[in-house]
Amino acid sequence: MGPGPFTGLRIGIAAARAFALGRDLPVVPVPSHLAAALTALDTETAPFAIVTDARRREVAITVFDGLDDDGIPAVVADTVLVRAADADAHLDGIRRIDVSTLSATDLARVGARALAAGRTLAGEEPLYMRHPDVTLPGAPKKVGT
Repeated sequence: MGPGPFTGLRIGIAAARAFALGRDLPVVPVPSHLAAALTALDTETAPFAIVTDARRREVAITVFDGLDDDGIPAVVADTVLVRAADADAHLDGIRRIDVSTLSATDLARVGARALAAGRTLAGEEPLYMRHPDVTLPGAPKKVGT
């Protein structure tokens, strides 16, 4: 469910929903940073930040610290959009893990743990970090006579 670019999220979510509908499976919305954090927890112990490219010289950052009681990565600072040049200053010494790919296995593991615990990790709408580039046109211009 993001964070991520508008078009990519829309396509991926639509495909997942269509697949789930065809297989009569539940759709479990999972923020991608949770899957990346679960992967990172194989080697990380202290608080750390998952950092993903948000394009336009910006990054999305979520800070985690261990697992909660349901085995889901514990978020200690919600996802924010930060200029890439300011990311390290924003993190103020917290270990940074830059992620460009996700483990589908860990995405499924987080979803399965949330489902088993009866938890909802995200809403039905994706976590867009900014509005889409496309805008509705304004009123037509008046033409003089």
